[in-house]
Amino acid sequence: MKQYLEINPIVKEALENNKPVVALESTIISHGMPYPKNVEVALEVERLARENGVVPATIGIINGKLKVGLTEDEINLLGREGLKVPKVSRRDLAYVVSNKLNGATTVATTMLISALAGVKIFATGGIGGVHRNAEVTMDISADLEELGQTNVAVICAGAKSILDLKLTLEYLETKGVPVLGYKTKELPAFYTRKSGFNLDYKIETPNEFANILKTKWDLGLNGGVVIANPIPEEFAMDYDVITNAINEAIVEAEEKGIKGKDTTPFLLDKVKTITAGKSLEANIQLVFNNVKLAAEIAKELVRL
Repeated sequence: MKQYLEINPIVKEALENNKPVVALESTIISHGMPYPKNVEVALEVERLARENGVVPATIGIINGKLKVGLTEDEINLLGREGLKVPKVSRRDLAYVVSNKLNGATTVATTMLISALAGVKIFATGGIGGVHRNAEVTMDISADLEELGQTNVAVICAGAKSILDLKLTLEYLETKGVPVLGYKTKELPAFYTRKSGFNLDYKIETPNEFANILKTKWDLGLNGGVVIANPIPEEFAMDYDVITNAINEAIVEAEEKGIKGKDTTPFLLDKVKTITAGKSLEANIQLVFNNVKLAAEIAKELVRL
């Protein structure tokens, strides 16, 4: 594994000395927004993590190396290359690494690489899930499979609201993945705090999250945990506005025959256009919010 995995010395020192580390994904850099905004946001997220008392570990693939803790130059590289950088999920990993390519890691692959390095807490925007009409298309995100087997907690603003949220929750239940709401009993839907779907557990403090994680893994219950953290009220989008925008985007995607891995980026870009860019700002703010919560949970976890 040493020939493939490269841990930044700052991250390595933190892990060896039981200091809190929070993993961050790189798809949001290459595919989430245009350059140079993507780099600015990625560096701000790292700064925010440090400000909140944890070591950030942005994860990506550079020249075939699984990097845990990208340097500023490497973040700039992925940001400049943008959509030219392959979006790497579990199925793509061996190809990208063996060919010594650069790659941006999805939620699934960020979880996998985090686990290899020993990082237990990962902050992102939103997880993938079961797509609408999945009973016909079988379009189900690899994020859900990874959550079912990899011991990493994912702090997110719920699942992207372009998905079938009911089926996503059902799939996670089948895989034995707890979905825990931070101060909420309702699954947040990325841009909005509402979804109409209830969660089984409402958690009030970072310490309680940390205790649940430790207990789960101590019991040998392998797999991840989804920690659903609603976007702050002041940045949340109106539920009806975002729902109408998504429905309009889905109709256009069907008319154009857009399927598979092209679906999510197309829909998110259309929603951004329809909402005059407000969805992009909401996206940025919810990531910041998730990093803050992830930092508090990571600090509690290392104390246990």
